[in-house]
Order: sequence, then structure tokens, then C-alpha cells
Amino acid sequence: MSGGFRAALVLLALVVAATVVAAPGTARPQAERTLTAQDDLETSILREINAFRRAHGLAPLRLNVRLRAAADAHSTAMVTRGFFAHASADGTSFWQRVARYYPRGGHAQWSVGENLLWASGDLDAKRALRMWLNSPPHRKILLTARWREIGLSAVHSTSAPGVYRDLPVTVVTADFGVRR
Repeated sequence: MSGGFRAALVLLALVVAATVVAAPGTARPQAERTLTAQDDLETSILREINAFRRAHGLAPLRLNVRLRAAADAHSTAMVTRGFFAHASADGTSFWQRVARYYPRGGHAQWSVGENLLWASGDLDAKRALRMWLNSPPHRKILLTARWREIGLSAVHSTSAPGVYRDLPVTVVTADFGVRR
């Protein structure tokens, strides 16, 4: 993956983050912060993605536990460490991070993609999909025919540090993959 493409992905993530309107909030001490998985939201987002893909003549995506583990690790890291980017906190590119969980192995074809979003305030699956569809690069990933599998992670924090300004926030990571 070229440095220019990676830079474009990071810039896109920042643009998406900047377009999300955050509701006013008050800072909370670290002890009051709670982190919860949003399993129902993940299930609903998968339904919305697959309905969108079917409407465009594409195969639905199957959940993959390894991609889900990659997505969950990234969502959790972003919320707890206060950053929003495709690159990991240590600077590792998204595809290298995902490959630790979803290795190429003996497959001739291996490819991964990633969509991120965050929102303060209410977030449901329809809004999440709409946010991605309003961003041409994210829309393109959703419409990529080669994807066969997905891992989703939605994590909510009552008060997230860093770029989230101690607001309540939900962060969603969708990791897409194919191995053949």
C-alpha cells in the first residue's frame, strides 16, 4: 500500500470525524468512564450493509470471528486511547493490524479494507450506513464486490478522552476481507 494511499485514508478518517456533530458534554473523571460493546448495533449494521449490497447486486457478507477480533481491538484502542485513525496507536497500518488476526496463510488471494466512524449522541445502524454512504471512499469499500467476510465492532464509552473531548461516544470499526 502506497504512502499516499495511507495518508489519504487517514485524512479521510479525520474528515469523517470532523463531520460528526458532537453534542455538548462535560468532562468526567477516568473512574466514571465505562466501555460497553454494542452487539445489537453490530448486528443491525451488518443487516443494513447486506441489504445495501444486495440492492446493488453484490453478495452479502459473512461474519468472520478473526475480522471481528481485529475490529474490536481497534475500536477499543481508539476509544480508550482517544484517537481516531485507520493506523493503529503504534503507527502500524490498518492492513498490517488486520493481518495479525486475519492472516494470508496459504491463500492465493488476500485483501482487506476498513471503514470507521464515530458519533456522539444517538447512533443506529441506518445512521451509520448513511454516514459511510455520504463519503465516496467509504461507499466504494461497501460496494467492493470481492469482499466475502466482515468483522464489526461497535464500542460505546460514557466519556472518551483525546479527540472525543470526554464526550459519550460510539466508535464503529468494520473490517472487510477475502481469502481464497
